[in-house]
Amino acid sequence: MNTAIRIPSQEEAALAKLCSQELAGVLATNGDEQRFSFTDDSGNTHDIKLPKSALNLFVEVLTQLGEGNIVQITPIHAELTTQQAADMLNMSRPTLIKLLDDGAIPFNRTGNRRKVAYVDVMKYKETLLNKRLVSLEELTALDQENKMGY
Repeated sequence: MNTAIRIPSQEEAALAKLCSQELAGVLATNGDEQRFSFTDDSGNTHDIKLPKSALNLFVEVLTQLGEGNIVQITPIHAELTTQQAADMLNMSRPTLIKLLDDGAIPFNRTGNRRKVAYVDVMKYKETLLNKRLVSLEELTALDQENKMGY
C-alpha cells in the first residue's frame, strides 16, 4: 500500500468530480447494492457487487478528491499516535498529552508510547463542539439582551 500523501492533480480532481456525480446519480436510483463491471489490463471483465454503504463512502472520497483535497480513511477501531490525535483535534501534542494525563480522553500504553482510540478522539471532538455551541448560544442571548444587534 502506498502511504505517500499527495494532493490530486487538476486532471485527477476533474475526473474524480465527474465520477462522484455519475456514481451519486446511480446511487439515488438503486437499492441496497449495486453491480459494477470492470475491465482489467488484459481485457477481462470482472463483475462485482458492492453494498450501498461502501458506494456512499466512495462517492464522498471522490467528491473530496474532486475538490482537490487529500483523503485519508481511518478505521473507527484504529488506535492513533498522540501526534495523529493532536492533529485531528487541531491542537499541539503537549496539549493533548495534558488532556490524556488529566483523564479527559482515555488512552492505553504500548511500551512507553500512548495510543488513543479513534472513537475516543471523535467523542472528545464532539464534546468540544457541543460546548462551543452552548457558549455561542449564551453569548448570542447576552448580546440580544444588551441590544448589540445580534
